[in-house]
Amino acid sequence: MPVSRGQEVRMSEQHFARPRALHVRLMLLAVLLLMVFVVAVSSLLGGSASINSLKFNTDSPEGRGKFLVKGKSAAPSQSQFPSFFSSEDAAPPPRTKTMKKTIVEKVDVESGPYHDWQHFALDFQEMMRNFKVYVYPDAFANQSSSGSSQFASIFLPHPDPFHPRLGNYFSEHMFKLALLGSSITTPHPEEAHLFFLPFSINLLRNDPRVHSEASISEFVTRYITRSRRQFPFWNASAGADHFYVYCHSVGREVASGLRDLLNNAIQVTCSSSYFQRYYVTHKDVGFPQVWPRLHEEALTPPDARHKLVYFSGRIQNSRIRQDLITLWENDSDMDVFSGNPPYPYEEGFRRSKYCLHVKGYEVNTARVSDAIHYGCVPVIISNHYELPFANVLDWSKFSVIINHGEISLTKQRLLSIPRRVYLNMFHNLRRVRRHFLWHETPRGFDSFHMTAYQLWLRRSIHRLRLPH
Repeated sequence: MPVSRGQEVRMSEQHFARPRALHVRLMLLAVLLLMVFVVAVSSLLGGSASINSLKFNTDSPEGRGKFLVKGKSAAPSQSQFPSFFSSEDAAPPPRTKTMKKTIVEKVDVESGPYHDWQHFALDFQEMMRNFKVYVYPDAFANQSSSGSSQFASIFLPHPDPFHPRLGNYFSEHMFKLALLGSSITTPHPEEAHLFFLPFSINLLRNDPRVHSEASISEFVTRYITRSRRQFPFWNASAGADHFYVYCHSVGREVASGLRDLLNNAIQVTCSSSYFQRYYVTHKDVGFPQVWPRLHEEALTPPDARHKLVYFSGRIQNSRIRQDLITLWENDSDMDVFSGNPPYPYEEGFRRSKYCLHVKGYEVNTARVSDAIHYGCVPVIISNHYELPFANVLDWSKFSVIINHGEISLTKQRLLSIPRRVYLNMFHNLRRVRRHFLWHETPRGFDSFHMTAYQLWLRRSIHRLRLPH
C-alpha cells in the first residue's frame, strides 16, 4: 500500500525521537552516579579523623585485640572493681608518639609489681563474692566442746595479737583473728570450699603440758581423730580440703604423726622452703612473717638514703651470715652488723637503699616484711625460699635475689643496678606494702586477703562422697 507524504514525515520523526530519549536517560543516569561518587568521597574525607582515632591496643597482653576509640580503652573500667582498688591499680594509659623515647624506661613502672594485675583483680573479685570457709567450732568460746575445753585457749583467737612478745608469730595469730572477722566464713559446712583447723602451734609450743615437738604432734593427731569422728568433713576428702596455719618452725613436725595431714591437708606457713621435708609446693601456702605494727609510716625518699646496704642479726646459726660478716663488716658503704647495730634497729632500714634478708635457721625471717615496711629494697639471699604470693607478685620488680654461692658479688651486683631501675623498684615497693599488712578486720589487698586468695586457688580438689 503506497505511503502518503504526511505518513512518511511522521514515521521519520518517530525514528529520530527514540535515540534522543535514550540519550537523555543515559545522561540522567551518569549525573546520578557522579553525585553518588561525590558524596562517597566527601564522606570518606570527612570521617578520616574518626578512622585515625580507631586503633588496636597492643600495649599489653590483656589489650591485644581490643579497640581503642579516641584513646579510651574498651577494657573494663576501674569502677567495675571493688572500692578498695586504688588509682595505681588502673591499667596504664595507651602509649603515644611522644612516649617512644621513654618506653624502655617506663615499661617496668607500667607493668608494676604484678605478673598480670588484670587477671588477678578479676579473680580476686570472684573470690570475694564466692569463697567460703568453715571454721571448726573450737575457735568460738561459747561452742568449745568438752573434749578440748581444758585447752580452749589453744583454739581461740589471741586476746592481744599486737603484744610484742608474739614477735615472729604475729602472722599466725592475726590470720585466725582476721578470718573470724571476715566475710568468707560460713556456719554452713555444706557451703564451704575449705575447712579451717584452728589450733595454734605457737601457743602449743608455749604450753608446758605439750611443749615438745612430739607432744605437739600427738596433740594434733588426737584432735583430728576426735574431729573426724564428730564431723563428717575430714573423711569426705581425706583432709584435702582442710588447712592449718603456723609460723613456728616446729609446725612442720605436726604432720609427722598423721599421714592424711601430711599428704593431703594444706599447711599455711611462714617457713615455706621447698627444700624442707613436709612442705609441698603448689599444695601448701607460704605467707609473710610480719612483726606487730599498729601504723604504716611515711617512707624516707630515695635521695635521703645514704647507705647502700643494711643488715643486722645473729650469725651463730647461719654459715651464710658468717660469710656476709667476714666479707662486708668493715665496708663503709654497707652497714653490716653481727648482733644489734649501734643505732635503733629500724633506723637501718630507713637510711639504706637495700636491706639484706639472709637465711638463718629457716629460709624466712621478718626482715623481708621489715624492709618492705620501711621502703628498703629487699636483697634476698635465701636459697629454696618460696616467696609469699609469688604467683601474683613479680618479686624481680621490687627486690634483688642472690644465690648463696654469689654472696661475694653482692656489692658489685647492687652497684651495677642503674638508678632508673632502683627508682622503679622503690616505686613498686610502695605499691606492695599493703600486701604485707594485717588488720583485725580485713581490708583491701592486705595479708589476710592475699593469703585467702592462695587458698582460693587451691579450693578445686577431688572430694570423695560419704557412704550412705
